[in-house]
Amino acid sequence: MFYWVMKRIFLGPVLRLLFRPWVKGLDNVPAEGAAIIASNHLSFSDSIFMPLMVPRPVIFLAKSEYFTGTGLKGRLTALFFRLTNQLPMDRSGGAASAVSLSAGMDVLTGGGLLGIYPEGTRSPDARLYRGKVGVARLALQAGVPVIPVAMIGTDKVQPIGKRLPNIRRIGMIFGEPLDFSRYQGQAEDRLVQRKVTDEIMFELMRLSGQEYVDEYAAVVKLQFAGKQDVPAADPAGETPGADSAGAATPEPLDDDGTPAAG
Repeated sequence: MFYWVMKRIFLGPVLRLLFRPWVKGLDNVPAEGAAIIASNHLSFSDSIFMPLMVPRPVIFLAKSEYFTGTGLKGRLTALFFRLTNQLPMDRSGGAASAVSLSAGMDVLTGGGLLGIYPEGTRSPDARLYRGKVGVARLALQAGVPVIPVAMIGTDKVQPIGKRLPNIRRIGMIFGEPLDFSRYQGQAEDRLVQRKVTDEIMFELMRLSGQEYVDEYAAVVKLQFAGKQDVPAADPAGETPGADSAGAATPEPLDDDGTPAAG
């Protein structure tokens, strides 16, 4: 009820008036049935504007820290995320992230729309980064289509670190659903997971026009911060632990066990 009231009566109309969001391809989102909406991730506000324009509720996996804050601000933040259909995602990797992904699977088996940021965290420089395989694992296990969506201009509205947004127009482009039924029965095949993820990222690159970087955004953020203990890629081309679950950030969750909006 809170989600519907905020979207239809209070927050939604105000955001539409101020930011005048434009949308292309919205008819690619199914009117019913389960699907994954996989988005590029430029800003915290991605998780506000995109669900605003989709007629059906979109449930995101969000970093678990948003649900465990202390003090009045922490409690209010946790309450807001729960009331707006966000699910906590453990980004530590391994079994914890795998358990968190099961919540996403519950959404899909229940016929809902699951929002995921395959990059695992917000882009540090408006480029598109390598996707984590959690999105592929969920799509293959649930046997659902993936709708790619490119957010346009949200990084200008609310750059990383900026609390108050700039008032300017934003947009989004929903691509045609991606069908991976040809990989039925291969959900646990790591090479298939990577192939499916790369196909999703290619569509996001095509729709958004972003420059693609074949590195994980989280690793690049560490490099930008001048940290030396950046994990090296293993022979298979994955960063150790990075794809253990695959996740998002509002960071709304990404999808494999690491931050998604961060």
